[in-house]
Amino acid sequence: MAVFTEVPEADARALAQRLGLGELSALRGIEGGIENTNYFVTTQKDGQQADYVLTLFERLTAEQLPFYLYLMKHLAQRGIPVPDPQADRHGEILHAVQGKPAAMVNKLAGKSQLAPQVPHCAAVGAMLARMHLAGQDFDRRQPNLRGLPWWNDTVPVVLPFLEPAQADLLRSELAYQNHVAASPAYAALPRGPVHADLFRDNVMFDGETLTGFFDFYFAGVDTFLFDVAVCLNDWCIDLPTGAHNTDRAEAFLQAYQSERPFTAAERQLLPAMLRAGALRFWISRLWDFHLPREAAMLTPHDPCHFERVLRGRLRQLAPAAVAHAAA
Repeated sequence: MAVFTEVPEADARALAQRLGLGELSALRGIEGGIENTNYFVTTQKDGQQADYVLTLFERLTAEQLPFYLYLMKHLAQRGIPVPDPQADRHGEILHAVQGKPAAMVNKLAGKSQLAPQVPHCAAVGAMLARMHLAGQDFDRRQPNLRGLPWWNDTVPVVLPFLEPAQADLLRSELAYQNHVAASPAYAALPRGPVHADLFRDNVMFDGETLTGFFDFYFAGVDTFLFDVAVCLNDWCIDLPTGAHNTDRAEAFLQAYQSERPFTAAERQLLPAMLRAGALRFWISRLWDFHLPREAAMLTPHDPCHFERVLRGRLRQLAPAAVAHAAA
């Protein structure tokens, strides 16, 4: 989250009133993230205070946005703790602020758990599986816009900024992921709406109780296994080193599979998808770091982090390959 477009209080006040949320009492820009403009909005109505998040979409179009907003509505109606887009008296949940498409959602209780332990990872795994199951009957379709076609388009743009060894790794991993995507096993993977960006800062906790998933604006229809891999590459990784944490990963996977067991194809391709998840965020962070946009509050993420995660995933495969060859 960040602030690319300044929102005057008068605009936020008018939107809050139009949505029947009461009188604006506070408006505060949110720092962090790299895609959209976000503000915390506080209102007063009938003597009660309520908190919301106002998002102005800087890249997504009015044609793309209904998928994300109605997906959140769909999941909320099925008991998944996600932000609920606020509608006006005509039932519209996509609005306009400062000439940009915008949405107002309720602010979830709790706070992000940035140093997760085994219970937090288990809670995320179980809720992710429930979310996948709850989304299976969602009737809108939109691909993951940061999927393989975007990787293929973006890698040539970022390659000139890399050292030779980095460029070699990026090219070889992209070729491998194109090979995987053409395989029968990949075609057999279960699919549906996925979050695709469920990092630690996109989940809320009250102690060890999970209170919500949010920031669905990278969601799309993709393999459930890719969503699992994205989570494992953040929740079950040591941030300073990019090293895999076995205890947290086992807790996450056991909890996920207690709700939705893996298929044979998913068990086979989990290592490949862990590499895919690391590649996706290495590419996007390189893009954001070397080709930044102006914003009032923006701190680009370190692109080298997911290079380390990818190299770590490749090292994990080496002992398994040696053991397999010996057998």
